[in-house]
Amino acid sequence: MKAIVTVVGKDQKGIIAKVSNILFENSVNIIDISQTIMQDMFTMIMMIEFDSKDVSISDINDKLAVAEKEMGLSIHVQREEIFQSMHRI
Repeated sequence: MKAIVTVVGKDQKGIIAKVSNILFENSVNIIDISQTIMQDMFTMIMMIEFDSKDVSISDINDKLAVAEKEMGLSIHVQREEIFQSMHRI
């Protein structure tokens, strides 16, 4: 299953490392990634793929919530189909 991860927050060291490490530890593959800094705000969008049936979007959301709180970020994970439907013009 594929999903989209969005990360927004004040730019600081370690955001990419923290998020990608959580994904790695849960056997989630990063297929594509785009990140930029707008003034002092960090933004990132990742397309991920779940390699294991033992991990769900809910599990990943729970684990990323820890990083979200620790680093003062906004992190959201959505199934690819939902993300595509919401952003179609």
